[in-house]
Amino acid sequence: MQTAKYLREKLVLFRPFAYLCRQFTEKRHYATSMEKTEQLAAGYRHEADEAHRAQERTQRAIYRTGTLRLLAFAAGVAGAIIFRHEAWYVPTGIIAAALVLFTWLVKRHNRLYKRKDYLETKRRINEEELAALTDYDTSAFDDGSRYADPSHLYAFDLDVFGPHSLFQYINRTCTPIGGERLAAWLGHHLESKEEIEQRQAAVAELAGKREFRHEFRIAGLLYKGEATDKDTLCAWAASPSVFRSRRFTRLLPATVTGANALCLVLTLCGLMPANVWGMVWALFLTISFCFTGRISKVQATYGKQLRILGTYARLLRLTDAEDMQSPLLQEVKGRIGNGRDRASEAIRQLAKLMDSLDQRNNYLMYVLLNGTFCWELWQIMRIEAWREHHAGCLPQWLEAVADTDALCSLGTFAYNHPTYAYPTLLPPEENGFCYRAEALGHPLMRRDRCVRNDMQMEGRPAFIIITGANMAGKSTYLRTVGVNFLLACCGMPVCAERMELTPVRLVTSLRTSDSLNDNESYFFAELKRLKLIIDKLQAGERLFIILDEILKGTNSLDKQKGSFALIEQFMALRANGIIATHDLQLGHLADLFPGLIRNLCFEADITRDELTFSYRLRPGVAQNMNACFLMRKMGIAMTD
Repeated sequence: MQTAKYLREKLVLFRPFAYLCRQFTEKRHYATSMEKTEQLAAGYRHEADEAHRAQERTQRAIYRTGTLRLLAFAAGVAGAIIFRHEAWYVPTGIIAAALVLFTWLVKRHNRLYKRKDYLETKRRINEEELAALTDYDTSAFDDGSRYADPSHLYAFDLDVFGPHSLFQYINRTCTPIGGERLAAWLGHHLESKEEIEQRQAAVAELAGKREFRHEFRIAGLLYKGEATDKDTLCAWAASPSVFRSRRFTRLLPATVTGANALCLVLTLCGLMPANVWGMVWALFLTISFCFTGRISKVQATYGKQLRILGTYARLLRLTDAEDMQSPLLQEVKGRIGNGRDRASEAIRQLAKLMDSLDQRNNYLMYVLLNGTFCWELWQIMRIEAWREHHAGCLPQWLEAVADTDALCSLGTFAYNHPTYAYPTLLPPEENGFCYRAEALGHPLMRRDRCVRNDMQMEGRPAFIIITGANMAGKSTYLRTVGVNFLLACCGMPVCAERMELTPVRLVTSLRTSDSLNDNESYFFAELKRLKLIIDKLQAGERLFIILDEILKGTNSLDKQKGSFALIEQFMALRANGIIATHDLQLGHLADLFPGLIRNLCFEADITRDELTFSYRLRPGVAQNMNACFLMRKMGIAMTD
């Protein structure tokens, strides 16, 4: 006891020196962070300006092309009128030349419009990144409000979804399926050391592929996808064939082609009159008309799927062309296929088939080809054959797009935070748990206002009890600990100088809400959450628990007894966690569990009748409370 008292006295003497060292370290870290942030901002600003200038040049080219197109049309009409009395080939040649020039200008005009859309999107995404980086303005990104669930184990408490949420801060997905995948990762974090390390490697690799990430996002944003795209495509892939399923329709194109070839030979040999062949040919044309209505419906349906697939084909082509080194990214690329079964090549084949089918819109070609080959029926069955061959691959192609899209978001997050550290993952040993972090900060707080604190927990069981005055920083610290734990278990870098972590399941109870619809009180809702935690621990699950002011819905004495009993049960079940409370009596639990429970606090300092907060985590139980002081400052009478 004397030795412990002596050590505590010596530590008090060194505390000012440690405080100065921490201030110096934080200032150095902040200066480094700001310098790198400025470099990133300059890069985004430069790219946005370059895209804007190129967009203006393209817009001028569009105006010029439109004017030339009008002049080409006018020149053709004027030439035909002026030279109408000349030999027939003069006005015809003028019209043909004008038509060729007009057609080329139309194609150029369309290419320029696509280029303009590309540059506009490129400028926009760089401006959005710049706003998020410098002004913390993430309003341009989807906030994932639809994924918010008050009953979730941690997402509601840690503001993972919703306005100004972690999801909105990270989300750079360009497809609906990518957004769903990112939400799923944040809502169900990894607990396997190997899986987290694999994702870390993928995120780190993509962080260095800035050009690829930007091109991928632009390609996805150019098509305004819908949330139902995946279901639509999978339903289409699983639907039965309309024409190939019948023997008659399968044989008809070959029969018609063979019969026409035989009639041609017989006619050339003088064995069949040409008018008889004409009658046979007309009969085949009439038969082909019987399928036109159904083929038109199928073509309309396939056209929609092709537009969706066209976007995913561009994304798959970009992924396929990029050299990937990390095992996870190579596994994603493996799902895309190889050779002729490669996703981008297969979808390109489908696009060609659809383009060929579009020839039926040319009535002359439609009549000639159908009467001779039953062509449109043959073409639609080729498309059905493509779908039958590739239907099984389509879901895994979409999975590859979703994974790449979500990983690109994580890679952008890592790129935008070069001073963040990838945590070192430790294996979950039977009696081991570790959560060590230096200079831990909240990623959503502004860099110039974020006060960083350490986190130190080792062994199992272990608990930290944090006491402190109102507004001193307890709840913010709990969310900081929780959010960085989540980032680490999702394979992302964390807002800390360094971190060591044992991945386990994260569970929180920070902002339990009552439910009028379920006739459920606030207190009962909190008890349900605590019962859920106990059940999980009794089932053998390893948890990291974060609690804020538990049992708020009952009287002080009852709350104190219940809190003591709850934490004792947590310790008996070998849990790890951190709890913030105003009840200073809970600090005595450290005496009951020496070495397993630690007391830390956030103090409020009153100097010259002014209340100040350092937001610094200190050892021990809080000594200063500020409720009465604040009430007096606001003019509320207090009795002694």
